[in-house]
Amino acid sequence: MAVPTPARFPVPNAFEVLCRQYAERLPECLEDLTGPGHGTVDLPLHVVWSGRRSYTLEQPRSRMGLYRTVLAEGQRQDLVDFLNRDLLISQWPVLRTLISRPIRHVWENAFPELAITENSKAA
Repeated sequence: MAVPTPARFPVPNAFEVLCRQYAERLPECLEDLTGPGHGTVDLPLHVVWSGRRSYTLEQPRSRMGLYRTVLAEGQRQDLVDFLNRDLLISQWPVLRTLISRPIRHVWENAFPELAITENSKAA
């Protein structure tokens, strides 16, 4: 009796899966990012469930940590509520080196002004 061969299912590409997930969370435009530009931000538990939850925007390392966390873990409304368009653009050249490749890819493809920021920095 012949042994049936297992069905072959395509294995999803992890990069593409993550890109789709991050793309679903994107705001319509960067102008939608109306989060605070100064002060202290306390993230809710659904964004950061352990570790640091409070960030001071005047401290560059703290601000960078906030943006990394929100970009990776936040839903669309969290991006709108906690990220500030001007701060995102100004720190993108460094921030883009600290976030995952799928996040960077999705944001730079959706918002060319972010990719331009990096290109103009290199010029």
